[in-house]
Amino acid sequence: MRFSVLTLFPDMVYASAGYSIFKRGLDQGFVQLDCIDIRDFSANKHRQVDDYSYGGGFGMVMKAQPIYDAYQHALERLGCAASPRVVFLTPAGRPLTQELVAEFAREDALILLCGHYEGVDERVVEEIVTDEVSIGDYVLTGGELAALVLMDAVARLVPGVLGKEGSFAEESFTAGLLEYPQYTRPAEVLGRAVPDVLLSGDHKAVEKWRHEQSLRRTKTRRPDLL
Repeated sequence: MRFSVLTLFPDMVYASAGYSIFKRGLDQGFVQLDCIDIRDFSANKHRQVDDYSYGGGFGMVMKAQPIYDAYQHALERLGCAASPRVVFLTPAGRPLTQELVAEFAREDALILLCGHYEGVDERVVEEIVTDEVSIGDYVLTGGELAALVLMDAVARLVPGVLGKEGSFAEESFTAGLLEYPQYTRPAEVLGRAVPDVLLSGDHKAVEKWRHEQSLRRTKTRRPDLL
């Protein structure tokens, strides 16, 4: 999987991507990351990439030209036979779900557009963006954190990154339910014991208990998933 991130803060993305599972994916070559600084494509000598909004209002809007030129540069660097999907991280997008993450993970490459200020000129969105995605019903200062969330979620599903596909087969949302409770040694902590069934060695009983716990947890915390 190759990620190309169009951003005003490439160092922020590189730094945050240099840890944990994502870094392992990078080191082993299962994942590639290329950040492109939108400011490098500004036609302004001061590297300005924003301007006032038509119609008035507070805040500035990111200009279409630098973003479009950065996008063209990304295509050249990726060298894809077909144009990859371009994901614009925006509160106005459709929610990022595990199903959508799995869909993205089947792509060879993704271009991620990180907005800032009051938004991005709609004309460049209409021209290049294939998917508008939101990581939640709240507003961030910029799209970099959202892009990192999406990349982390997608990278985990890229074959080889986690080592074994079973590592994510029973995680929350994979089967439409929240994951069951997890325990580790010792068998008793803070006066609380591990459920007896998990110590029984009866794999069918453990599987049944875990499914029941997933159903119970989902019904209590996220009934909308049911």
